[in-house]
Amino acid sequence: MHGKVVLVTGGAGGIGQAICRAFAAEGARVIVHHHSSSDAAISLAEEIDGIAIRADLRDDKEALSMVRNIVSESGSLDICVANAGHYPTLSKPLWEIDSERWTSTIDSNLGVTVSTARAFLGHAAEVGHGSIVLIGSTAGIYGESGHADYAAAKGAITSGLLMSLKNDVSQIGGVRVNAVAPGWTVTPKKVEHGVDEELVERATATMALKKLATTEDVAKAVVMLSSDEISGHITGQVIEVAGGMEGRLIP
Repeated sequence: MHGKVVLVTGGAGGIGQAICRAFAAEGARVIVHHHSSSDAAISLAEEIDGIAIRADLRDDKEALSMVRNIVSESGSLDICVANAGHYPTLSKPLWEIDSERWTSTIDSNLGVTVSTARAFLGHAAEVGHGSIVLIGSTAGIYGESGHADYAAAKGAITSGLLMSLKNDVSQIGGVRVNAVAPGWTVTPKKVEHGVDEELVERATATMALKKLATTEDVAKAVVMLSSDEISGHITGQVIEVAGGMEGRLIP
């Protein structure tokens, strides 16, 4: 990754920070995107000798402007990790999820991923190379009771969107599109809400590896897929970082 310029959207979040640090450790120049977490993004950028940049990715114009500014200031943009998203913490069955929450969740997950991909792939089409990794979730693969909105958004990212984009870029050549779908991952936010033995036992009930993922586990998979040297002939793939999960227990 030495000399590569990498954009990580939502870089100030739990998984985002691990992804940024993993790329920096491999010698990449990392652009830490944020929307509202400016202090965390600036602090991380200083730590890894990167750059913090703000944009509301629900706005296509801001996404396009962000990519243009990165290319202008850094000289290139080789890799994009579309990590930004929002998980609505309150669990509700579909019939109790109102249209406002549904629209907000779709916009904050599928919407921001689409705007990010559109902006980055427009640049990749101009230069003829690039790698983008979309961050999905096992919720989008197996479903998640109480979070139909989030599962629908993430499912769209790792199915229809991913498979369409990898075919769209075939006309460019030299551009790869893949995805990582994390399962139960121990993030600082989850630690704040409490991670006890009972939760771990329930979460790992359908997993072959009886442990939760770390943010570093997810980050390593992202770096691996991003690398043309390691994954140069891999595109259109979803890597689950979920300990061999086969589904979710239904309460």
